[in-house]
Amino acid sequence: MKYHQIDRQLFINNRKKFTAAMKPNSVAVFNSNDIYPVSADSTLPFAQSRDIFYLSGVDQEESILLLFPDAPYENLKEILFLKETNDHIAVWEGEKLTKERAYEVTGIKNVIWLQDFHKTLKEIMAYSDTMYINTNEHYRASIETETREARFVKWWKENYPAHKVEKSNPILQRLRSVKEQAELDLIQKACDITDKGFRRILNFVKPNVTEYEIEAEFIHEFIRNRSKGFAYTPIIASGNNANVLHYIENNQPCNAGDLILLDVGAEYANYSSDMSRTIPVSGKFSERQAQVYNAVLKVKNDATKLLVPGTLWKEYNQEVGKLMTSELLGLGLLDKSDVQNENPDWPAYKKYFMHGTSHHMGLDTHDYGLLHEPMKANMVFTVEPGIYIPAEGFGIRLEDDVVIQEKGEPFNLMRNIPIEIEEIESLMNA
Repeated sequence: MKYHQIDRQLFINNRKKFTAAMKPNSVAVFNSNDIYPVSADSTLPFAQSRDIFYLSGVDQEESILLLFPDAPYENLKEILFLKETNDHIAVWEGEKLTKERAYEVTGIKNVIWLQDFHKTLKEIMAYSDTMYINTNEHYRASIETETREARFVKWWKENYPAHKVEKSNPILQRLRSVKEQAELDLIQKACDITDKGFRRILNFVKPNVTEYEIEAEFIHEFIRNRSKGFAYTPIIASGNNANVLHYIENNQPCNAGDLILLDVGAEYANYSSDMSRTIPVSGKFSERQAQVYNAVLKVKNDATKLLVPGTLWKEYNQEVGKLMTSELLGLGLLDKSDVQNENPDWPAYKKYFMHGTSHHMGLDTHDYGLLHEPMKANMVFTVEPGIYIPAEGFGIRLEDDVVIQEKGEPFNLMRNIPIEIEEIESLMNA
């Protein structure tokens, strides 16, 4: 891995929190992700399942974590199963975790080779009453590929039908949404790398540069700072491309006088950052561009102040809608009759700002978190309002990542990334 080793105490604490929420005499199993084939002998780069990583720190394929806090024997309370490594594998694929190294990474003392998983599980099932299965119930999830986790669940249900079943996901949704300080430090590192990438492109952008060249500058800076790369597919959208919310082609020239909407974030140690900035190709905003930009910035700053413990996500978005409506009236994009006659299910402001303002962020860019439950301290949210005006040939979105505090305003993890017009223009023309 490119990143520095994470203190295993984080994963020890995460396991303690998870097992404390389990029912008596129950077992939980978590599988690593598959390595997905492309064609012939090609594969996609391995990306670890965030749940097993959160609970163990293992960033390797063909791994299984088993938790059984009420086990009758100490060595069965937590077990890590790994594919057995050897010198041949080390030569052809690189170093894999040994039992000793796995303990250093995870803090798990009992590491067993994967070939003994079924035998060990059979013994454990005889002692236990309930199995926690791990399913992905994220509100944005749409899964068509059968995962390694799903195959295990199917196999387990066929072989142990007499056991009761519980779900790991509701526990993980709550635990993963509230970050430990070590996690906040890792997210901050990802944000700091994103900052470096953004400052790099401010010195690079000029008329006729292409969107993909800007993307290349970002990835160069990310990788040289120990990131694997982008936390999600980057959006480099110049001109009217910015009005396509998930524009990812990144293949057009950037023309003088246009704006470029950048929605880009680096990952670090599997933790995400998520930044949006909008900059002028020619290094200076026009009067109208600046007017709209400052309206979006005001909504972002005012919306951020609403992210406090106890806030409900649905009500928060309604309040942001009111803030945006006021700005759109001031810009002349809406008039009072638009607001008075609006459809409550699709308010007038949605014509120019059609997406949500915030989402949980952490190990996933759209991280776990139960949106119907009140916000808590140490949750990390994006704040990303935008105004999109196809008729004027540009769209503007601004986005920071913030940590909810016990008291006071959220802490902005992107506080050092330039966002004010004056600073952006100054850096672009330095």
